Amino acid sequence: MDALIIAAARALAVGDPIAALQRVAVRHDPPALALRGIAMAQLGELALARQLLRRAARGFGLREPVGRARCVVAEAEVALAMRDLARTTHTLDAAAATLDAHADAANATHARLIAARRWLLLGRIGEADLARAALDPRALASPALRAVAELVAAEMAVRRLRLADAAAALARARSAAAQAQIPALRAEIDEAALALLRPAARRWQAAGAPPLPLPLAAVEALLASPALVVDACRRGLHAGRQQVSLQRRPVLFALLRALAEGWPAEVDRDALIARAFGARQPDQTHRARLRVEIGRLRALAAPLLRIEARGRGFALVARAAPEVLLLLPPIEGEQATLQALLSDGAAWSTSALALALGDSQRTVQRALAELEAAGQVRAVGRARAQCWVGAPLVGFTTILLLTPALPIA
Repeated sequence: MDALIIAAARALAVGDPIAALQRVAVRHDPPALALRGIAMAQLGELALARQLLRRAARGFGLREPVGRARCVVAEAEVALAMRDLARTTHTLDAAAATLDAHADAANATHARLIAARRWLLLGRIGEADLARAALDPRALASPALRAVAELVAAEMAVRRLRLADAAAALARARSAAAQAQIPALRAEIDEAALALLRPAARRWQAAGAPPLPLPLAAVEALLASPALVVDACRRGLHAGRQQVSLQRRPVLFALLRALAEGWPAEVDRDALIARAFGARQPDQTHRARLRVEIGRLRALAAPLLRIEARGRGFALVARAAPEVLLLLPPIEGEQATLQALLSDGAAWSTSALALALGDSQRTVQRALAELEAAGQVRAVGRARAQCWVGAPLVGFTTILLLTPALPIA
């Protein structure tokens, strides 16, 4: 490797893309193209970065597998920044294996960290755990890689509401980032730490009273309390270590939430029908359906609560918990999770949003059209290159809305 390539690589390693470009901007050999691609990615020119990295990979070809694998890893990181999540991780796994075989532990570890972050964006904590478990401890001697690994660990802990573990991981990440001296990495860690302090949910007070904002620590304490907690953030029911998920049962959860709002009093049958079925003038068919759905809810939640039929409606009765608490999301609406994904400031494709939400692209397109009409999201690009951007949701964090693929943990 010549001196200019080495100097450009060192500049990129400390987050100085301009210095790197000054050394390789007019060169077209594969190593220079790869470094130019990484520099353009650091400057935010992601589409051009991807083109340069693909040209570099073709230039390396099969005769230089290490150079080609490094380009694959760099392009995967650009795809992650572009929220292009439709690709599988097989190519990235193969590149990591190639780098391992050629004793390039640092770039192999970087590849696995990218895979872990992709799984986290998709809400797949189990797969992220596996990718993180495969990290080479020797490569984590690099402060930059160690900082990213700890940032991944912190996000996984936050998703599981283990805030002490998250805070410890962020402290280690901050220390490693200070050694690495990369400003963008320090800023990302600081933003992750701030998310722990912002309101993440709201606690229902009473009809007519404004809900009480709660930070993540208060949510963690609430779920660990002996109370029966109806969790509208992740559509579930908690009582100590026992839990019931209703993520895929929206009608049943609508009934459960209405009963929790009325606890300890009964809730009128007509009010339950309006909440669950949207019927403003209920008839006998609606009342029959209500009896069926209440029966289903009783069966699912039987270990934790009873639903008693009373004079004009139904009442929720906790079996062992001293009280019933209702936890509300920071933002309401059918598209709350979609807004939460778009609030990170990145441009998401429809296919990536569908993957993250576990819905069909057509369903996501309808939801995006409604949000666009309301002025809450906007489209960038056209045709197949079209992506969606949402306004940042300031003042609170949407972490509890970003787990659609997970059971309550």
